[in-house]
Amino acid sequence: MTILVLVAILAPVGAAVAGALAGWRRATAVFTAFGAIAVLGCGVVLGARLDGRTHVLGGGLLRVDALSVLMLIVIGTVGALSAVASIGYIEEELVHGHTDTRAARTYAGLVPAFLAAMVVAVCANNIGVVWVAVEATTVVTAFLVGHRRTRTALEATWKYVVICSVGIIVAFLGTVLLYFAARHAGAPSDRALDLDVLLTHANGLDPDITRMAGGLLLIGYGAKAGLAPFHTWLADAHSQAPVPVSALMSGVLLSVALSVVLRIKPIVDAATGPGYLRVGLLIVGLATLLIAAAMLTVTRDIKRMLAYSSMENMGLIAVAAAAGSRLAIAGLLLHILAHGVGKTVLFLSTGPLQAAHRSTTIGAMTGVMSRSRLIGVAFGVGMVVLLGLPPFAMFASELAIARSLADARLVWALGLALLLIAVAFAALVRNSSRNLLGPGPADAPVVTVPRSIAAALVAGIAVSAVLGVTAGPLGDLLTTAAEQVTAR
Repeated sequence: MTILVLVAILAPVGAAVAGALAGWRRATAVFTAFGAIAVLGCGVVLGARLDGRTHVLGGGLLRVDALSVLMLIVIGTVGALSAVASIGYIEEELVHGHTDTRAARTYAGLVPAFLAAMVVAVCANNIGVVWVAVEATTVVTAFLVGHRRTRTALEATWKYVVICSVGIIVAFLGTVLLYFAARHAGAPSDRALDLDVLLTHANGLDPDITRMAGGLLLIGYGAKAGLAPFHTWLADAHSQAPVPVSALMSGVLLSVALSVVLRIKPIVDAATGPGYLRVGLLIVGLATLLIAAAMLTVTRDIKRMLAYSSMENMGLIAVAAAAGSRLAIAGLLLHILAHGVGKTVLFLSTGPLQAAHRSTTIGAMTGVMSRSRLIGVAFGVGMVVLLGLPPFAMFASELAIARSLADARLVWALGLALLLIAVAFAALVRNSSRNLLGPGPADAPVVTVPRSIAAALVAGIAVSAVLGVTAGPLGDLLTTAAEQVTAR
């Protein structure tokens, strides 16, 4: 198992080194795709060998359980789709002069480094190492958000760096307080931040200090997940980043940050009682849903629309985490996977449209279905997935979340969440119908779809369809992860 985790980390690291040294070549891009596929393969093999247990490996440095395995599968799936699409995306950017060889070289090195940082974040057993890995994702993606080096891209980059850095500083303060509480509860100094040690000493942690630490960790990692109040970076960064990077950030980075909150929740609950983080998650989750629904009704930019949709889904996941039951955790984890794949398909389908129109304005991209059947079908399927309609997996995950909220006697939160989701639903239907249906303008540019992007779109649609028909072996993994997260 240790070897498999190391392969999952080192495969994208090797691709990052190759990209940094060799620059942008099709071979290095393919290497990145194989690195992401290696992460997915390691996640699948680890999942088959778990047997419902948690394994602490490498002298306490690594942790393999159902949650980390599921996140590896999400990272590998979204990473593979985005890496494959990057081949055609960067080549098109070079041909049309939208980027240069230096920027392409940076892109080739940073995308796999981004994947490696996320793998470390979900497999580390030490919360301090998790903090370093999440901070590394901020540093790496800052250069990717500003890839085009336009004024708007640079503004979005600085906004992203400043806000997420504030959030990660808040998370650091929470980590320090948690270490202090663990040391006073008798944890050894060299392992006081290890998750297994913290879980062992959770009942002995000082409630007041742990309460403060839990609040700071929720706010800090919530900022990285796009939750209120530090959510304002998300739409700007997603709208300016290269399309494959937007897919990675929306489809998996936000979920990686939320998985850290799921990690610390049992520890804080054991020390303070389940009510404290429940209230915090409900507040930030519902506030995020409210802001996202409001912004979806007024946005006129297709990538910002998808970014606000990501906020909506992260808010719903936070509300589900507040319920805290096994059904709620299993539902939100299925939601994370289905949302990651569906949102990747949507972002990748906007790439050829942005290249053709040199714009991301919804009003400029009408009649897509009649102009490009592949892009139209991909965007339509991705939107159906995102809207939570059957037969796709987000329909089942949202039903599970709704039932869990009702069972937890949070009917008021369920009603408010459903109202805000309905507003977001109507806004998404209105904007996507304008984008897809009707005849295209007479002077509309030709939409060309590179083969690698076409392959990624077809694969993403297929994965979404399979997830919708049956969760298959993932059912046991989801159940096990929910049991481990709610064990206390």
